[in-house]
Amino acid sequence: MAEDVAPISFTRRVLAWFERAAMLLERFPLSLLTFAARVFPAAIFWQSGQTKVVGWQVTDSAVFLFAQEYRLPLVDPWLAAHLAVVAEHIFPLLLVLGLASRFSAAALLVMTAIIQIFVYPSAWPTHGVWAVCLTLVIVRGPGLFSLDHLIWRSFGSRDASGSR
Repeated sequence: MAEDVAPISFTRRVLAWFERAAMLLERFPLSLLTFAARVFPAAIFWQSGQTKVVGWQVTDSAVFLFAQEYRLPLVDPWLAAHLAVVAEHIFPLLLVLGLASRFSAAALLVMTAIIQIFVYPSAWPTHGVWAVCLTLVIVRGPGLFSLDHLIWRSFGSRDASGSR
């Protein structure tokens, strides 16, 4: 009979331990996660943008890539290369600063979808990670470590930065 009691007691202790661990994890600041979800995709897009420019000029090789490898439908390769360079520099910068974060994350999410659908369809695991990070920022906001949070707080209005 003592043998029957021991497994129940052990099971309850294990479940209690998992419950305590879950309670501790739930206290982890969401703002740290949203900060990471802003910075890491921003770094990827920034680095990609840097490969397409020399100084302030879009390289001929970048235009060539859009003409030969990327081949976006309905968009001239020269225009596509220039739009990509602008987007890959402006939106990551805004994301890191936490300024217009939801808009910037949405813009990069659209770029991710375009890359996934038209350029590298077999890279869905990588693009999925980017999409999850960017969607977290769109849905939950940039968090406390953002200019968006400071702006919303200074106006004394509801905090749309999603800080917690």
